[in-house]
Amino acid sequence: MEANFKQNLTMGQILSRAVENHPDNEAIIYVDRDFRMTYREFGQTVDRVARGLMALGIQKGEKVAIWSTNIPYWITMQFATAKIGAILLTINTNYKSAELDYILKQSETENIFVIDGYQDSDYVNIINELVPELKTNQRGYLNSSRYSHLKRVFFLGHEKHRGMYSIPEVKAMAAMTSEEAYQARQADLNPSDVVNMQYTSGTTGFPKGVMLSHENVVTNGFWIGENQNFTYKDRLCLTVPLFHCFGCVLAVIACVTHASTMVVLETFNPVNAMTSVEQEKCTAIYGVPTMFIAILDHKLFNKFDFRSLRTGIMAGSTCPIKVMEQVIEKMYMNEVTIVYGLTEASPGITQTRAHDDIKKRVETVGRPMQGIEVKMVSYETGNDAGIGETGEICCRGYNVMKGYYNMPEATAEAIDADGWLHSGDLGVMDEDGYIAITGRIKDMIIRGGENIYPREIEEFLYNMKEIKDVQVVGIPSRKYGEEVSAFVILKDGQEVAPEDIRDFCRGKISRFKIPKYVAIVDAFPMTASGKIQKYKFREKASLYFPELDN
Repeated sequence: MEANFKQNLTMGQILSRAVENHPDNEAIIYVDRDFRMTYREFGQTVDRVARGLMALGIQKGEKVAIWSTNIPYWITMQFATAKIGAILLTINTNYKSAELDYILKQSETENIFVIDGYQDSDYVNIINELVPELKTNQRGYLNSSRYSHLKRVFFLGHEKHRGMYSIPEVKAMAAMTSEEAYQARQADLNPSDVVNMQYTSGTTGFPKGVMLSHENVVTNGFWIGENQNFTYKDRLCLTVPLFHCFGCVLAVIACVTHASTMVVLETFNPVNAMTSVEQEKCTAIYGVPTMFIAILDHKLFNKFDFRSLRTGIMAGSTCPIKVMEQVIEKMYMNEVTIVYGLTEASPGITQTRAHDDIKKRVETVGRPMQGIEVKMVSYETGNDAGIGETGEICCRGYNVMKGYYNMPEATAEAIDADGWLHSGDLGVMDEDGYIAITGRIKDMIIRGGENIYPREIEEFLYNMKEIKDVQVVGIPSRKYGEEVSAFVILKDGQEVAPEDIRDFCRGKISRFKIPKYVAIVDAFPMTASGKIQKYKFREKASLYFPELDN
């Protein structure tokens, strides 16, 4: 397997290989809607959609945004865009109109696929408000005053909406692209081409578009699967969002490189996850710790049979020791692994191996993955840290992103002149190469696997006329790892209650970014030089918020 893999393949080529080697193996299953598709059927669907997109004029290098839950067409779009050299731009399903507006502008995206909506967000209504020309312009000739690059809007389903192409229409257009033209487009692709863009808060500032190549994601996904001993006989219960690397790389690419089966949940639900594992005899399941906790603590847990499980990944935030022990004991996941990484690293940097002892699996995030160099750099001196010494985790190798879209300065800040990607996370490496995370240099908050950069929320809250200044800080949470808190200084003469500030956020920014805790303060703790000491808010969080869930 490894020998065959080192041919440096594109995403289209790994799918073609899976179709050729295991055509009748099931590729995608949804238990809740009795949806089943073999690799042969999946490959045919991908080719049809890809040719339809070509017929509609999508060129190599164009961005194709997707704003959708884990519906069956999501994974089809992932490979259809890859086969024609387009760049899939994944959008967080929790985003609201202001966040979508920022991404469409910053990415200069030419195409977007949307579904009806998710939770309390109506995606079709939002896109119509942002692009009112959809109702008047002829399809294919969109002239948006707000987004000069936007050419086409698609509905990722069968319904018809004004100004949008539907999936049946895209598939019908396939006949207009010849097999010769389709093959020529694929022959023009290179593994170093950008194939995926994901927006992440990174280490500073507003969200940045991380550009990942075929080589980045295919190689990373392959080794993720290898380290779980995946084969075509494995069946992964995929519970995590596809818009994150956890879903579209660690899950999808790990499976397709091994022709494994994906048993997909549109959105996470513990009963649906347990049903999928039992009914399809899944051998692996992925999730952030809060998902595993939701399964283990569910009142119906003992009604389900987990004996088919063997491995999987727990990642996204720190894994509590008791949870890992229960996953191994009660869910039979003796070979469960931990993965550490970041979107800029495609995303995996380190991984525990299937047969590491439990101490390594709960006290570390594993050792460097194959083909990746990792070192610790002293944040004070800039020199390499020794064994057992704390330093910033840096990596170098095939997995380092191509850069941030249209942000050369931010790219240079993240990747140094010698090619080392600086994570912003602090860790310690032991003599066996295993790394333990000890903290973060950056202010980024990680809530239940979602990366949140405080400045983005601070800038948003400055729009509230009563607020003079605000500092957003992550404070510890037993359930989510961290929760968002806001410390607010009001303008003279203003009176605002914490709930007023939360109300101001609702419907405008993602729910997970809305501060759970709000404190009105007179001043911020500062150094002698006038630098705000955010860590002091964290240290004294219980004084401000007696109701903390710790």
